[in-house]
Amino acid sequence: MTPRTVAVVAPYYPPKIGGVENYAARIAAALAEAPDLEPVVITTRLSGLRTTESVEQGVRVIRLGAWLRLSNTPLSPLWPFQLRRWLRRTGAEVVNAHAPVPGLADLAVAVSGRRPAVLTYHAGSMHKGEPGSGAADRLIGGYERAVLPRVFRRARALVAVSPVSLAAGHPHAVQITPGVDTARFTPGVPASQRPRTVVYVGRMDRSSAWKGVDVLIGALAELADLPEARLRLVGGGDAVPELLALAGRLGVAERVEAMGELTGDQLVEAVRGAAVLALPSRTEAESFGMALVEAMACGTPVVGSAVGGIPYVVTDGETGLLVPPGDTAALAAACRRLLTDGELADRLGAAGRRHVEEHYAWDGLMRRYLELFRSL
Repeated sequence: MTPRTVAVVAPYYPPKIGGVENYAARIAAALAEAPDLEPVVITTRLSGLRTTESVEQGVRVIRLGAWLRLSNTPLSPLWPFQLRRWLRRTGAEVVNAHAPVPGLADLAVAVSGRRPAVLTYHAGSMHKGEPGSGAADRLIGGYERAVLPRVFRRARALVAVSPVSLAAGHPHAVQITPGVDTARFTPGVPASQRPRTVVYVGRMDRSSAWKGVDVLIGALAELADLPEARLRLVGGGDAVPELLALAGRLGVAERVEAMGELTGDQLVEAVRGAAVLALPSRTEAESFGMALVEAMACGTPVVGSAVGGIPYVVTDGETGLLVPPGDTAALAAACRRLLTDGELADRLGAAGRRHVEEHYAWDGLMRRYLELFRSL
């Protein structure tokens, strides 16, 4: 039997690091392992205008050039024509597009023709709500009110990654969360036996200020009673120098380390060795919180903001701790509890691992995706 081709269309794809990228790569890998299906990935280049084609991890990957970038959004007027051509040339029979970054996914759904399109939507509202973001928020608001509903209607099926995804609640939507490789992200020593290190994993772009890393640095400054406590920032972005400068102004520069982007075993070791992982996001743009699930799989106790999809991942006092978004004092207090109460840290870490094994193992989640594609 000739395998049927599914085109996975995502604005970014590994080696770029991020939750959407990892999710799309997992789908492509699951398709590659299925005897009756095969993937082709259509994504964008990080730089350059010419289209490239390669085979990466056994998956055919086509990277389109971007003419310009607005904030975190790559754009090109050629994409409608290029997408049509590559869908035709690859023999794609189903399109799986990934958003919320506007542009490529919307166009993939629009030009899919008679091919059924599955749109996976990874966020709640992308309103930033930050000082100086008024113009961007107005554009985002117009997109979410006028454009996105049409894209949702055009798609044959919608996948919401959490209950706060803008796709959730639509008649033809299903929920398939991100997951974690539970065979790779495994517990190390109990959290109570680890150095007093708080870890953040995620983007640190100016356009992602809603991630709240500045709040986390402020929380570290409030842990003056724990001078041995350290903060490690895992990830990259154009805001890293500003965040380190903030640490300097708050007098904790020597206690903050920017680790850069880590992948593979290095990422696992960073998460597994942390006493706490914190995700201090401020808005519903954080529809899930992949870093939290990876930490829980490692038996690392977590602190997250009670916003967006985080409360659906973390149950306060059972699998982690929740704090009000943007509340520096509350975040500092939660980190202090986990750094000083070994029994609590170990209990939450163990409960988090059990929760991940039951709900977020990739294998079961990917089986649902393959069944959805086959049904179309």
